[in-house]
Amino acid sequence: MTPVAGRSAGSPAPRSADVARVAGVSRKTVSRVLNNEPYVSDEVRERVLGAAEKLGYRLNHAARALASGRNRSIGVVALGTAGYGTAMLLVGIEKAVRDAGYALRVVNTPDGDPEGIAGAVMSLLEQGVDGIVVSEPVVEGEVSLRIDVPVLFLGAPPSFPSARTLTVGVGAHALARTATDHLLDLGHTTVHHLAGPARWYASTDRIEGWRAALAARGAQEPPVIQGDWSPESGYAAGRALAVDSSVTAVFAAGDEMAIGLIHALREAGRRVPEDISVVGFDGNPVFAYVTPPLTTVRQPFDAAAREGIRLLVHAIEKPESELPAASEPPVDLVVRGSTAPPPPPHGRTVPPAI
Repeated sequence: MTPVAGRSAGSPAPRSADVARVAGVSRKTVSRVLNNEPYVSDEVRERVLGAAEKLGYRLNHAARALASGRNRSIGVVALGTAGYGTAMLLVGIEKAVRDAGYALRVVNTPDGDPEGIAGAVMSLLEQGVDGIVVSEPVVEGEVSLRIDVPVLFLGAPPSFPSARTLTVGVGAHALARTATDHLLDLGHTTVHHLAGPARWYASTDRIEGWRAALAARGAQEPPVIQGDWSPESGYAAGRALAVDSSVTAVFAAGDEMAIGLIHALREAGRRVPEDISVVGFDGNPVFAYVTPPLTTVRQPFDAAAREGIRLLVHAIEKPESELPAASEPPVDLVVRGSTAPPPPPHGRTVPPAI
């Protein structure tokens, strides 16, 4: 076989990064040109196409080389952090993909970077994936992509168009409402909320679920307290809440924030759960062994991943057929020792002045 002009026989297949380097442009510009998008000058378009021709680059070349048109692989664009929730969702995706008989390819992304997400998708397409899962929970800005394979957005709204777009939630709204309802059912007149970072979709879903539960009971809605998923942010929130003797219940949007919160409350002389009840979110099994054991709502990572991959495989293998109905993920409240009925007003521990 005659080698492609611009590279020697046996050399690795060219990637979009190689085209960008030769053309002297960014990978995002390469993506725009190869997807025939507007807002690219004729001169730049010619440079990119010339570089692609010189290198023998073909978008999604591996999949198109197969007679079946499928490579039996699924790509995942995932947030490059070691947080419990993002890590467990990825584990669930890996199990579901393997059980479906597909190989898994993962590309991690910088936190919320549209160009990083675009580059990750391009990298997966170059590997010939048949479908893509986007489990990136933060997207800041427009992702300039238009691709020809089905894409599943898991736990987040679509951020770019595809041949077939699917969305599957992880039930965060229902879980947050259940956590808040649990505290209201115990007799607390209202529930404070320690939220995650404002730019995360998961934070918005949990705030909305908390608000819906309060509104349904006619309970007063306290101001949202902003955290960042870390125990340190929970500790800071706990110090602020400890001085208010009217606070009897807090729903934290993450287990790690809840642990930091409880530590600060107890340091300040507020008993948990005798003075203040705390509910977390995620279901990290480690926090069954702290003092007090943490009441939490367990995220259905495996169930959401299985449902999403089921729909994605259907879209890959039966592209012309109607998608089956999606099932709702389960809601699992794990009641432990950090929640109890509120104390009577005269029996509350008075916090010391800070």
